[in-house]
Amino acid sequence: MGALVRIDDTNIVSILNAEKTGLEIGKPFARQIYLISAYIAGSYYVDDIHNLLGKMTIGSKLRFIREPDNQYDELAILVKDQDNNKLGYVPRKKNPILARLMDAGKNIYGTVRAINNDDDYTNIEMEIFMDD
Repeated sequence: MGALVRIDDTNIVSILNAEKTGLEIGKPFARQIYLISAYIAGSYYVDDIHNLLGKMTIGSKLRFIREPDNQYDELAILVKDQDNNKLGYVPRKKNPILARLMDAGKNIYGTVRAINNDDDYTNIEMEIFMDD
């Protein structure tokens, strides 16, 4: 029988690991399943958020990254834009099921639904999907 493949920076397994490389390989016959709508929490605290939002449009894809070692929430899900800029987090009330799906290897992501941006208030609404 064949030997086990060790995952390191020198083989195809690590190259295809989307979390490290940002490379996403689509699955054949995958379908998009709408899960929920939510806003991006904590965007008020992101440096230069107004400039980042100026580059976004309705329908822009959002990347989700699990942060199981987050000191405030072990189910935290970081939200980033297509250029890998931090935008905030999935709200704590909405992340338990999403986090568990991500931990099980499911591809969870979002798209921008609406942007409300002025000097005192920043709100990014998103729709959250899973590929199956």
